[in-house]
Amino acid sequence: MQFDSSLAAFIQALPKTETHLHVEGALPYELLHAWDPQRWPAFPSFRERSYRYDTFPDFERQLLDNALPWFTTAERYHEAAKVMFARHVAQNVHYVETSFHLPVVEFIKVPGPEIIAAIRSAAPAGLNVRVFTGMPRDIFSSPMRHLVDDLTGWEGLAGVDLHGYERLPNDPTTGQIWARLREAGLVTKCHAGEFDGPVRVREAVEELGVTRIQHGVRAIEDPAVLQLCVDRGVTFDVCPISNVGLKVVPSMSAHPLRQLVAAGLRCTISTDDPLCFANTVNEEYLVIAHELGFTRRELARLARNGFEVADLTPGQKQPFLAELDAIING
Repeated sequence: MQFDSSLAAFIQALPKTETHLHVEGALPYELLHAWDPQRWPAFPSFRERSYRYDTFPDFERQLLDNALPWFTTAERYHEAAKVMFARHVAQNVHYVETSFHLPVVEFIKVPGPEIIAAIRSAAPAGLNVRVFTGMPRDIFSSPMRHLVDDLTGWEGLAGVDLHGYERLPNDPTTGQIWARLREAGLVTKCHAGEFDGPVRVREAVEELGVTRIQHGVRAIEDPAVLQLCVDRGVTFDVCPISNVGLKVVPSMSAHPLRQLVAAGLRCTISTDDPLCFANTVNEEYLVIAHELGFTRRELARLARNGFEVADLTPGQKQPFLAELDAIING
């Protein structure tokens, strides 16, 4: 797909954030290719833009087959994050929220705080990074429940997220646990409205008390749920290319991002799992401009949304907000 070079330059110059990014799903593929070129060829079919995953389990299998062999130590997390964050800096991204999969702590027998420290220490000067941990919905009744109980003591942890197969029911205790973690100062998120319908978005907002929904795009199917999110000040951290690749929407031109924004919902733009989609933050902005008709001012508004919800001080946000406001109001 060809893009206007002046638009690409404009997007490159925009100060941006990334607020929905899985560390394991962001493993730079070239690290795998360099490690074992025969096992990981340079241009695998699943990283082509036209590739579509038939089901979430198919996607998860592809991700795990590629990521799990790499992420065996804290040092491997650091090495991957260093390359990942360098790409953010190269795209004029100034703030990142990224999550690692909590069960990994048990799988590789590395304490969570060590993984957090490894990721945070990979951030270059000038890039603000907040590390979350994500977990499946059934972890609370599993032998790994003790990990959740320990989270408030993990240094450097910014927040938590429910992710994985969305059609699993939430454990009845999730709302109480999420409330306790918020009281301890952690940000709570939830994947919802991706592979299941708007009822899961309502559940996340009303029962779990979150104001940060990962994806959320299927809320468009129920105006009442959409209005609930607007009224509660909920932010959807949207990943358009991922939504197309996973067939959440049939095509980019059918993506509901414009309708969500028109309804008054605050949305941010991120990549989700670039290991599996070969996408970048800049490309996400380019695609929604090309396919959904977002203007330069509207792109700047989306970028501003990321800084509005960022875990930064007012003084840290101010220069980015001022630069974006000059574009929006110019």
